Amino acid sequence: MPKFNIISQFLKDISFESPNVPELFFKQENSQAKIEINIDINIKGAENNLYMVDLITKVHSKLEQGDKSIFLIESTYTGMVQYEEKDEETKKRTLLIDVPTLLFPSVRAMVTRLTAESGFPAFVMQPVDFAQLYEQRQAQQKPANQ
Repeated sequence: MPKFNIISQFLKDISFESPNVPELFFKQENSQAKIEINIDINIKGAENNLYMVDLITKVHSKLEQGDKSIFLIESTYTGMVQYEEKDEETKKRTLLIDVPTLLFPSVRAMVTRLTAESGFPAFVMQPVDFAQLYEQRQAQQKPANQ
């Protein structure tokens, strides 16, 4: 297993919007809520084998009927990682799978707390299989590269 060290992790950016409050609290709509979750990972290399791994998350809840926004949470949670592996494929897998797997619980807890504090039922994100996401993205990129 490759050796890496998360030197620090921190919230780089966060936005919470609920543009239709308090209207949503007073109207009884029979529409179900739908939630869209988008996750992206951005890696920036730095000197001395340090890398910044940004876990970029967007959680958007809307009413199915009328597509009215309930809440939108956008965040960038970052890990500063020291990693000395020379093999590019191993490095890529570590920075795109292992590090986000360790950062995700903090993002998940933050989303749960934000939704609960906003007056909505607490939303708990399901665990994310970053290895599966990595494999899916690799499969999508292969036809374009061949």
